[in-house]
Amino acid sequence: MKAAVIVFPGTNCELDTKYALEKLSFKVELLWHKEKNLPKDVDLVVLPGGFSYGDYLRSGAISKFAPVMEAVISFSKKGGNVLGICNGFQILLESHLLPGAMVKNQNVHFISKYHRLKVISNNNRFLSKTEKDEILNIPVAHGEGNYYIDEKGLKELYENDQVLLRYCDENGKESNPNGSVDAIAGICNKEKNIFALMPHPERAVEGILGSEDGIKMLQGFLN
Repeated sequence: MKAAVIVFPGTNCELDTKYALEKLSFKVELLWHKEKNLPKDVDLVVLPGGFSYGDYLRSGAISKFAPVMEAVISFSKKGGNVLGICNGFQILLESHLLPGAMVKNQNVHFISKYHRLKVISNNNRFLSKTEKDEILNIPVAHGEGNYYIDEKGLKELYENDQVLLRYCDENGKESNPNGSVDAIAGICNKEKNIFALMPHPERAVEGILGSEDGIKMLQGFLN
């Protein structure tokens, strides 16, 4: 399996993402934002975390105009798998590849800690190695992770099985760290080939660092 990890000015999680994917035997290529084409025979494109273009205007707002994004959009429209992590989620929203928007955390503070997530849907490639309602322990690190979507959009997300993950405590009870609508931590598109989450599964692949739950998530792309 081959993965391309997109690198923008200000991206800071590309090496963590590369490490996590290589741990699962992916062949990984880091791809600079000015490239106009994806590597040949790529199976997965990842937009990693960080602060692309310094988060000027809004997080991800400038990245959507990067030359490489045309290739990413084309790849996704052909059914290619795309994963956006943290800033990558923000970029996918700004590019209108996923519905909704991100605003500043409700407490206006940057949050960096481990946080539990409940698997809402595993009927997709990304979370196919997890169990429905399984509780995962994955780090979060963001200042604008407060996911917003209007009532109609939220209803459509659930109707189309697009809500992947919700924030919870160790017992599975809702515990919302940033104010996201319905404590949503991750979603996908209707076709279930574009996935995004604010937490960082690539930082949860070594037990010595606190959790290996990220492996279960990323393993889904090996199907």
